[in-house]
Amino acid sequence: MTFNELYLNLCKLYPKELSCEWDNDGIMCIDDVNKEVKKVLISLDVTMEAIDYAVQNGFDLIVSHHPLVFKPQKSLCPLNYTQSKLISLIKNNIGVMSFHTRLDAADGGVNDELAKLVGLCDVQVDTYDPIGRIGYLKEKIELSTFAENVKAALNSKIVFYNGNKQVNKVYVVGGDGKDLISCALVQGCDTILTGRASYNTAIDACDMGINIVEAGHYFTEQPVCSVLQREIESICKEIKTEVFCSRIFSV
Repeated sequence: MTFNELYLNLCKLYPKELSCEWDNDGIMCIDDVNKEVKKVLISLDVTMEAIDYAVQNGFDLIVSHHPLVFKPQKSLCPLNYTQSKLISLIKNNIGVMSFHTRLDAADGGVNDELAKLVGLCDVQVDTYDPIGRIGYLKEKIELSTFAENVKAALNSKIVFYNGNKQVNKVYVVGGDGKDLISCALVQGCDTILTGRASYNTAIDACDMGINIVEAGHYFTEQPVCSVLQREIESICKEIKTEVFCSRIFSV
């Protein structure tokens, strides 16, 4: 299967229409869109560590969640961090495609997987923002218990939480979800589970009457890499895949 064929197949699962306007996901770099893809590394981020691993182990392609190139590049120089990665990838004939907010919003993507892992039922897409998910626990539990359950389910190193309500109706948004707290409130959720917010956001959320649980940006999104692995293997069984886990965040 060629690079372009794989990209178009993944676009059927994660259509560009789901991407936020400010996002820059899609094809990041490739020397030839018609090149054959035989080995794919799946990584949350296209770090230099991931690139080095791909080079050393003969990968043709990196598929990531977070875009390698987010801001426009005005030049191509190894003194710039992003540009140095692009140069290394092109020199080693490794392509990159990234699926960011469309993977957050897509059916079976980041937030559906997160909701499933933490045990939510009757999960629905937020009608105010299609990135968010709303689900229920089978029974009400204490906030501290829910936080411990999330920590275990995601293998997160540490979970922060603030609030004083029991947990039943949960709003889920992996990564940085502080901007969706208003959506969670409008939808009548007692708790919002996200990756990272901020100190002030956590204080404000409690004052507004909603629990907040922060389980780490990496840990709330890394599970989607296994989803990507399954989908790519389903698209083409001849492609060998591997999920890359950053040593910085690994448990």
